[in-house]
Amino acid sequence: MLITGLALLAGLGIGVVGAVDLPRPVVDADFAPVNLDEARLGQLLFYDPVLSGNREVSCATCHHPAHGTSDGLSLGIGDGGIGLGPKRRADPENLPEQRIPRNAPALFNLGANEFTVLFHDGRIEVDPDRPGGLRTPLDEDMVAGFASLLSAQTMFPVLSPDEMAGHYGENEISKAVRQGRLTGPGGAWDLISRRVAGIPAYAQAFTEVYPEIETPAQIGFTDISNAVAAFMAFEWRSDTSPFDTYLREGRGLSPEQVDGMTLFYGAAGCATCHAGPFQTDHGFHAMAAPQIGPGKAARFESHARDEGRMRVTGRSEDAYAFRTPSLRNVTLTGPYGHAGGHKDLGAFLRDHVALEGGLAAYDQAGVTLPELAVEDFRAFGPGGDIAEIRAARHVPGQALTEAEIDALLAFLSALEDPAAVDGRLGVPETVPSGLPVAQP
Repeated sequence: MLITGLALLAGLGIGVVGAVDLPRPVVDADFAPVNLDEARLGQLLFYDPVLSGNREVSCATCHHPAHGTSDGLSLGIGDGGIGLGPKRRADPENLPEQRIPRNAPALFNLGANEFTVLFHDGRIEVDPDRPGGLRTPLDEDMVAGFASLLSAQTMFPVLSPDEMAGHYGENEISKAVRQGRLTGPGGAWDLISRRVAGIPAYAQAFTEVYPEIETPAQIGFTDISNAVAAFMAFEWRSDTSPFDTYLREGRGLSPEQVDGMTLFYGAAGCATCHAGPFQTDHGFHAMAAPQIGPGKAARFESHARDEGRMRVTGRSEDAYAFRTPSLRNVTLTGPYGHAGGHKDLGAFLRDHVALEGGLAAYDQAGVTLPELAVEDFRAFGPGGDIAEIRAARHVPGQALTEAEIDALLAFLSALEDPAAVDGRLGVPETVPSGLPVAQP
């Protein structure tokens, strides 16, 4: 269902040439209900480093509200890092092997029903034909019990050596991952669950929130992930921005924001991909975003390429295509692109719509990267893939003026939602494990 924007704009006394089709307002039915007690339990787990192999990294390390539920970095450092956000640096006593290969995505509205595919390459998605109703890289090893796709998403960072598990031989979790023991007794998830169950405050909370859990020994990783998902869904629901007010009441936007909205949903063609109430079609598009960092390669491969969706589907037409991000609070979630190639939203937008296809005038200085002795721009060097990335671009550019770029940026600022950005439960001062909580 679309709303014709002409009547709303006319009500503000702003002239528009032709009508624009705006998305419908977001409503409560767009979200699954959340158990608040479950969300409060998930809040503690989200900020607790106990879920990481070396007990040093929490979910919040890379997804902190102080940085728009991301980390403010082009490519983050998980295990082996010290500090938070752009101040994070490599730990000289535990140097990471590499950067995390993709930019940490924002967490807004992931509890909405229409989010049925997650990660930049969509490697997990709802699939009613699979046991458990989900498709993931684990395939037949996928365990049952995840309450939602958002819950299943949490299973990946805790298994990643660069993100949360730690590197080979450092702890019992990383050893289990190295040996391929992920599920079942003694597997990585089970080891994490036993850690949590061994903390009295968590043991009590799980038995209170989930009636089917009668003893701590019954706490499983899916129970942990379900609680974390409930917290994320509750904490970062975002539907009270000025744009939401405009859709519901026909007010709340400045003239420049209205101009940008008219461009966004009209001549600039942004809504072709950034469609619907959350400004995403949940599809995959090759937009020639710059490739920096280690890329996505198997351990026997030596390239720094990230072929995006093609790594999931195997189809050549999906090469260098990445999921359309939602634009809620986008002005606060930089750097931008699957590899965080632009720290400035205006610079990203200019390259994104460039008629020459983007990357032609890409400024490699436009990144935010902690110092690390790795090669970040291999894709741009001899034998790199930049020409191939540019050739794969699906969507034509737009001839936009600087005034139009400014108007679009003004509209994107109307998607900022203070209630969601600040969070509803906030950052806890302490967590049951007693480990340090990441604070801004």
